[in-house]
Amino acid sequence: MRLAVDTGGTFTDLVIEDGDRLHLFKAPTTPANPIDGIIDVIDVAANGLSLSRQVLLQRTDLFVHGTTTATNAVVTGRTAKTAFLTTAGHPDILVLREGGRIGLPLFDYSIEYPKPYLPRALTFEIPERVGPDGQVLLALNEVVARKVMERIASTGVEAIAVCLLWSIVNPDHELRLEALIKERLPEVAVSLSHRVNPSLREYRRASATAIDASLKPIMGRYLGGLESRLRQEGYNGRLLVVTSQGMMKDAAEVAAAPIHALKSGPAMAPVAGRHFATIAGLGDVAIVADTGGTTYDVALVRHGRIPETRETWIGRPYLGHMTGFPSIDIRSVGAGGGSIARVDEAGLLHVGPDSAGAVPGPACYGRGGDKPTVTDAALTLGHIDPGFFLGGRMKLDLDLARRAIDCHVAKPLDLSVEAAAAAILVLVTETMAGAIEDITVNQGIDPRDAVLVGGGGAAGLNSVAIARRLHCSRVLFPDAGAALSAAGGLLCALSEDFSEFRMATSRQFDFAAVNAGLGRLQSRVDKFLTGVGTDVASQVEFSVEARYAQQIWEIKVPLRRVPVRSGEDLSALVDDFHKLHREIFAFDDPHGEIEFVNWRALVACELRRQPLGRIGTNGHSAKSPATGRRAWFAGQAREVPVHEFDTLPVGRRHAGPAIVETPFTTIVMEPQTEFWVDRSGGLIAELESASEEVSS
Repeated sequence: MRLAVDTGGTFTDLVIEDGDRLHLFKAPTTPANPIDGIIDVIDVAANGLSLSRQVLLQRTDLFVHGTTTATNAVVTGRTAKTAFLTTAGHPDILVLREGGRIGLPLFDYSIEYPKPYLPRALTFEIPERVGPDGQVLLALNEVVARKVMERIASTGVEAIAVCLLWSIVNPDHELRLEALIKERLPEVAVSLSHRVNPSLREYRRASATAIDASLKPIMGRYLGGLESRLRQEGYNGRLLVVTSQGMMKDAAEVAAAPIHALKSGPAMAPVAGRHFATIAGLGDVAIVADTGGTTYDVALVRHGRIPETRETWIGRPYLGHMTGFPSIDIRSVGAGGGSIARVDEAGLLHVGPDSAGAVPGPACYGRGGDKPTVTDAALTLGHIDPGFFLGGRMKLDLDLARRAIDCHVAKPLDLSVEAAAAAILVLVTETMAGAIEDITVNQGIDPRDAVLVGGGGAAGLNSVAIARRLHCSRVLFPDAGAALSAAGGLLCALSEDFSEFRMATSRQFDFAAVNAGLGRLQSRVDKFLTGVGTDVASQVEFSVEARYAQQIWEIKVPLRRVPVRSGEDLSALVDDFHKLHREIFAFDDPHGEIEFVNWRALVACELRRQPLGRIGTNGHSAKSPATGRRAWFAGQAREVPVHEFDTLPVGRRHAGPAIVETPFTTIVMEPQTEFWVDRSGGLIAELESASEEVSS
């Protein structure tokens, strides 16, 4: 038995794999202590399976966890007090940051200059200097370094980030500083830039190192506390945490390098989306959307690959903090089931980014929230059954939902409550469509050629409307889609990504130096595989981050052959770069010089020996008593059929408008939509006229 838990902003999702069956469970997240929410959802699962919590955990072999703890700590500023050590003369790396105005008002001077991730008062300069060729230009001044340690000791910091110039070429000075820190401050956590993010660009490397160091005390306590709690409850298996690259690592490894845990939860959704789109046979381009209570996360799958990016920001671009770390390319907007609707002083309607979260939650939860949300709007329009939320375990209050919409939206806009609710859904649909356009159209992908994979508990409310707005012809709702990220946790591989900086060009390619670096990467891969064991299927992929000469950004190009032995091997690599550049940016320069910057080796070990199971129908799940409901579509109330997902016959087509329910989600099928369950177990919605705009 395997368990995967995704702790979201509103709900904590649990997927249990027991043989060839999956079981889904949800419980409200407990923001004050997410571990309590995990135990709560385990209790819900144990009750649903007629087991005790201890017996369920004792039968579990593997526990996979996706968490927002690290991301939330950075966003809220609740990280550990951290000092920053850098090369003398360069104390403002974190202050100067990187320029850029994309997504910001160009001439809005009321926006304050963002504060550095670590305060300037805790930045310390270390006399030393290494050149770009790795030669020591100025030896590390240990006398000054020791004095700095004494000053730091009096500040009460819990962590230290070290980022010296060109340590990615020669790390000796960083390693020596680490030894000095451990000698004087053995209890303080330390992060070194050449280990955390061995890549070009000082700000990104410094930012990644600072974030990593500041998270070590927090994530060490969180993951240590989770493991301790699970052991107390009877769990004896392995605890794995999903990383921002959609991989799994042992909890102890993530605690030692917690930057990997940023965007851990959202990274699982595209892994699951790729799997479900593949088994449904819906092409090799998929838009994977995960709609939670707080955010709407969008990722892309192209030709079976999930694109990565180093342009990962925690918070708003250019105002938040950049990780500079390879992560799955996910775009997030503050638009989910709990997103709050409001009317501003100018009479304009807004939905999000503020969310009601798990506490107090939407108005209809009856927990003290009085602001209208997307969930309240869907309930008001009859799309959600107030008596069957979470399979009937949680009753929703329609009167509270209508009252909140009437007070905060309908009256200010002089609309009926139903029209105001419809306006909320239309606006949030537009916000979500914009996020998809950002990751598709802006990268040369036509949404009309892709399938939209709708995941998350709130995905069914408007995924068909989003698809119509984008002219997608098909939407796939996997049977485990209500907990898409948690299901992805069961599909992630135990992986490690090694990298080494080594500059080379297509015209002056140092075969010996490059192959020496690839050899070191291979040695690290071999060491990793030795630790995993020989009975696990593994796959190794070598790649390089490359760019045209004088370009700013690199793209990741897989290597066909390792090592790169001949001119023929190099020509193949050059051709692959041109082809990939043309595919992403719609142009290439066949005669341009190429610069190869970072060489990488990704090793992935599959812990699975069988395909992912299907949702179990063994009687434990609640059944909706409704066969029809009065709901609003296109401004009109009408009686529409209500179908249970798991009772729909495979292949039989149905027509919208209609509602499909599971204990965990409601899927709204608009007019001019056909839907059916295919052999993979997924629900497919086909838009009869994908060119039409979303109805208001």
